[in-house]
Amino acid sequence: MLRHADRERSPTRLLVACSICLTLLVAPSAAAVPGDSTPPEITPTIVGTLGSAGWYRSNVTVNWTIRDPESIILESNCVIATTLTADTPGTRLTCWARSDGGETSKSVTVRIDKTVPAVSVAPERQPDANGWYNHAVGVAFSGTDATSGLQSCTSPRYAGPDNGAAFVSGSCSDNAGNTAVASFALRYDATPPTLFAVNAKTANRSAEIAWRMSSDTTVVEVFRAPGLKGQGETALYRGSETGFRDKALVPGRKYEYRVIGIDQAANRSETKIQLTATGALLSPLPGASVAGRPTLVWAPVARAAYYNVQLVRGRRVFSAWPSRPTLRLPRTWTYKGRRYRLTPGVYRWYVWPGFGRISAAKYGRMLGSSSFVVPP
Repeated sequence: MLRHADRERSPTRLLVACSICLTLLVAPSAAAVPGDSTPPEITPTIVGTLGSAGWYRSNVTVNWTIRDPESIILESNCVIATTLTADTPGTRLTCWARSDGGETSKSVTVRIDKTVPAVSVAPERQPDANGWYNHAVGVAFSGTDATSGLQSCTSPRYAGPDNGAAFVSGSCSDNAGNTAVASFALRYDATPPTLFAVNAKTANRSAEIAWRMSSDTTVVEVFRAPGLKGQGETALYRGSETGFRDKALVPGRKYEYRVIGIDQAANRSETKIQLTATGALLSPLPGASVAGRPTLVWAPVARAAYYNVQLVRGRRVFSAWPSRPTLRLPRTWTYKGRRYRLTPGVYRWYVWPGFGRISAAKYGRMLGSSSFVVPP
């Protein structure tokens, strides 16, 4: 039995004893943290040059950060830093960790394309002439890409300036954003050569066609209409000289010549000349309308001492004996006692060469005849 004193102290002793018991019941063990219900957090850090569409265009290093604020990491298979150096369409890296809160797994897929596309270049057509282009040409750039695939290529056109060593630049890009630049070399000349001082002089049943040309002119062609043997047009000349003589023309017939200059790139420039052919009587042209006092001109004859020129208008109205192959008609004159002047109408004239003294009246064959018109 308790003594009275013990009975008075017993409530305090009992409270202390119970307090010790309670503490022993709730103290945590050394191997677990009660209340950690979340697994570890895994965060990847990717270091590299990011291109397009999630592709990287450089070496890539993947770092993993693992943390659990409520408990310690019990186990992990993560490589803290992994560096990828080769092109890859997709490399999967995974980090796994376990804590008292559970397990976590995190994966990333890294796509790397550091290689620019392979580029091919082709013009839309072959050169126009002798390795030269003479009008705008398109150039197609095409490519291939083994890793991320081709995204696009340019297709530029070249339209000048003239250049014997021109370049057309273009490019192809892949889906990672890599771009390859290439060029296409060409010779370009779209400017025609120049022909100048183109002229034609009539002679006895012939014509002298002459010209001057720029330094880039490589060949000259001459066409005539009407052509030979009934053709509408005939090519008469092709070469690099500065003149051409056309023979066997029909006096009084009108002809048109096309004189064409061509350069190495096949550019062409053209000049047209028209003339009326004459025989030995050169001027005025057959049937020409004259004003004032016309000057008659004819082809000279070797060893001729003089010429007899006769003028007919219905009947013979004029005769003269000039010593040179030219004669300017007077305003008025007297022939066989009658007074004449150049009144409006059609005149035909004739020329004969004379040899020796005039009094000997030794004439050669008639050079020819022609006509002119004095307008009202």
